[in-house]
Amino acid sequence: MVVSVLVWRARGAAAGLRAVAWSLLPAAAGLTGTLRLLAEIVDRVGSWAVGLVFSPVVWLGVSLLGLSVVLFGVSAVLRRRGAGTSGRRAVTARQQRPGAPAATKDEDLDDIEAILRKHGIS
Repeated sequence: MVVSVLVWRARGAAAGLRAVAWSLLPAAAGLTGTLRLLAEIVDRVGSWAVGLVFSPVVWLGVSLLGLSVVLFGVSAVLRRRGAGTSGRRAVTARQQRPGAPAATKDEDLDDIEAILRKHGIS
């Protein structure tokens, strides 16, 4: 509070009032129980973090999560290459990739495909 008065004299009323407001916050937090709440939150988060770091069960879960992510990545690569699919699905997968010609009976599309092949775009 003394600092607030000094700030008020040195910098003016606006800065002084702001300093008074800041100095009242710890008292308000203590009277409303907010400091106890913050201490409990810090304690709980700390306990959780210690349990996370030192628990073998948690590390098993983290390992399984990592394995799952790797398997998703490998399956995505295999899908893009068309590997791991059987016969008809592999052909369909290749046709659906960008740039692959689609099987159609439309004459206009056949003309467009011929023009694209002529220019090396297929």
